[in-house]
Amino acid sequence: MKKVAFVCVHNSCRSQMAEAFGKVLGLNVFESYSAGTEQREMINQDAVRIMKEIGMDMELTQRPKLLEEIPEVDIVITMGCNVNCPHLPCSHREDWGLEDPSGKSDEAFRETRDMIKAKVEELVRRIQNHDL
Repeated sequence: MKKVAFVCVHNSCRSQMAEAFGKVLGLNVFESYSAGTEQREMINQDAVRIMKEIGMDMELTQRPKLLEEIPEVDIVITMGCNVNCPHLPCSHREDWGLEDPSGKSDEAFRETRDMIKAKVEELVRRIQNHDL
């Protein structure tokens, strides 16, 4: 089974949402991880609240992690952190170019959440079709 890492600098918002969707939507397709280069105390509480709206409680099984804390992975997906994007060895890498909604409205968080869900669904299809 492939291992996928969703990566951004702080590992507190977008990458955490992607990991949560990966654990549910990618069940039996890939193992889902997230990590970053700078340690945060907790997952962004706005992101936690917006995910709870759709029945997903990230705080039950997730916490901010550094890159060193996750296993070697096959696929690295960066969230859109541009020049500061962390690097991990992998066989496939792509950037989803998502803006960080931190400090913005609930609607911005919902838009980001829904974009991440759609991208994870597409990732599941690509892995199942052996496109990755």
